[in-house]
Formats: sequence, C-alpha cells, structure tokens
Amino acid sequence: MAAISFSEVTKAYADGQLAVNKLDLDIADGEFLVLVGPSGCGKSTALRMIAGLETVTGGTLSIGGEVANDLSPRERNVAMIFQSYALYPHLSVAENVGFALKVRGEKREVIDEKVRAAGAMLELDKLMSRRPGQLSGGQRQRVAMGRAIVREPAAFLMDEPLSNLDARLRGQMRAEIARLQRESGVTTVYVTHDQVEAMTMGDRVAVMNGGVLQQLAPPRELYDRPINLFVATFIGAPPINLLPGRLHGNGQGLEMTLPGLALPLPATLLADRPGLAARAEREVVVGIRPENLFVTDDEAGTLTAIVAFQEDLGASLLVHVDLVQPGVSETQNRTGLDELDESQPAGISTRMRITAPVSARRKVGDLVRVGIQADCLHFFDPASQLAIR
Repeated sequence: MAAISFSEVTKAYADGQLAVNKLDLDIADGEFLVLVGPSGCGKSTALRMIAGLETVTGGTLSIGGEVANDLSPRERNVAMIFQSYALYPHLSVAENVGFALKVRGEKREVIDEKVRAAGAMLELDKLMSRRPGQLSGGQRQRVAMGRAIVREPAAFLMDEPLSNLDARLRGQMRAEIARLQRESGVTTVYVTHDQVEAMTMGDRVAVMNGGVLQQLAPPRELYDRPINLFVATFIGAPPINLLPGRLHGNGQGLEMTLPGLALPLPATLLADRPGLAARAEREVVVGIRPENLFVTDDEAGTLTAIVAFQEDLGASLLVHVDLVQPGVSETQNRTGLDELDESQPAGISTRMRITAPVSARRKVGDLVRVGIQADCLHFFDPASQLAIR
C-alpha cells in the first residue's frame, strides 16, 4: 500500500491546453478517493499520470514517498482497471486473472493459489474455465478486478469501471468494489462522472472542473457545505435550485427576498454562516435543495408557483414548478418565464424542483404554495460564485 501526493502537478499538451492545472492533492495510505467532474475536467488525466500513462509537465507526483515523475508504469506498482475490461478473449477466466503473474515469472503453484483466492473473493469460482465472451458485463468486470487484486499492488486505479453496465449491475458493483477496498485496505483512486457513485463510494471526493480542483471533502460535507456554485450544482440528484435573492437588515437580523417573498433568516442559520451579516443590502444567489422545499396550503411565508410537470419516482414525487413572478402577466407565468438578468451565474432559473410525498400530487397547471426550510439554505456571491460562510 502507498500514499499518493500531487504537489502543484500540471499537465499541459503541445497545443497549450491545460488538462490539469497545479493540482495539490494528498491521498492517504489505504484511502478510497473518488475523482469526479464533468467530461474534460482533468480527472482521467490525473489518474493516468499516477499510472505513468501520461507525463507530468510540472510539479511533483509521489507514490509511497518516492517521486514518480520519471518512473515507468512497471516501476510504480499500481494496477489500473479500465471501463473496457481489457480481457484476453482467447484465455479462460483463470488465465486472465493470473496473466500478470505469469508474465512476472511467478511459480505455477503461487499463481494457482492467488487466482483461487481472488476467485473466491469475487465469487468467480464456478466461472474459472469460461472465456470472457461467455460472461455477463458484471462478471467480466469482476475478472478485471481479480487480475488487479492478484498483483498485490500499492494502489488500485479505476477509470470509470462501471460505465458499461446497466443501472442494476452498477448498484451491485458499487457495493462490491467498496467492500473489496475495505477488506484489502489498498489505496484506491476511482474516477467517475457519476456523482451518485462518488457520494456512495469514496472516503473523500475530489471535485474537478476545467483542470482545477474545486473542493476536496467527505461526501456529506460536499453536499451540505459546497464551496462554490459549481460544486453545489454538480453534487446532488436532483440538482439544487438556484434563485436570485437579496439580503436586508430588519433590525433584529437578516431577511432574504426572493421573487414574491420576504423571509426572515433563522438565528441558527446566521450563526452557522456569519459571513451573511456583511452582505446586507446586497444581491446573492440562493441555493435550495429539492428536499428543503415542500408543497403546502399556507399562504404566509411561501412562494406561489404553477405545476409544470411531475415525475413519479415510486416512493416520492419530483414536482417541477414555475414561480409566479410579481408584476408578470398570467400568460407569461404559465409558460414558465425564465428570462433573468444575463449577468447572473448560469443555472439560476424560476423553474424549481421539489421532492414531495406521493400525497402531494397535483395537476399540471395547478397553482400551489411552496414552503422553504429556511435553516437549510445556501448562499453564494454572484460575482465570485463562492459560498458565503
């Protein structure tokens, strides 16, 4: 096992493109770290630099305390698991699992013992004589994992290993990979664009965008205390609602105004986010998670909205509503008015999503009142897009 460290690591291509820009990241020995972000954010490039498949053009990459910038992939003692499985179609499961050991010159009895142990761990015992073409996607992924496990590497590197599986198998394999990592204790770096995988698997999650590390934190902290608008909108399914707002002093504290609503902010929220006090009489971006909104019959302290459509998720509903804008005609409101100041950050909209119980079902076009759990609000600076704490 080994710790992995990035110190101002940069990857620049010949055309000047910065795939990774001055990445500082320390991965502890035995940690399960997830790199997550949209396509092109630099997460796979960072992983490939650990593996030695991409050169480091700036900074220092260390594995197990040793500078690895100029080490060959073989010298790094890491095992990479790809989304394509990369199995040899003409070899059996047992031969695929033990192939790296055979190339390394291990004795036959050592190979057989390690292959049997990996097969038992991954429930491949009864499949050892089959070829990859006779296996399901999930079984092939387990074979690829077995091939990595028998090498006893210092670190596992996984590049979107579940992207080729259907939703049911992805759920099963997420749990399987997390279990295997806990049992083996091997440092694991896992790349995905799926924030559900990131939130359910990693000890910590590194969110990247545009080659830059945005936030590094445990999954719960990313959700509850996003450092900026990008993290807030990327982490969470369904995504956070963003509205233009303004803070006002009311003599006793602060109140927030949204389109059609003035809402006093609770003392607990102000104590948790002391930076809000300095933002009185200023514009802010207000973030509201869908589960922190609710459909109600109360008129006081609520927003008026029109039901646009509903998604029935079985145990709950995801209700999409358009806010009724003061001073806007009924016709405009009922077509989902979404024209806001172009200077506002992307993602701000009068369309909101509400996680609601099935009993809250309404008809499309109905007027509804929407309540807000004010102690769960998030606030961001419109210019810097940083969270206001």
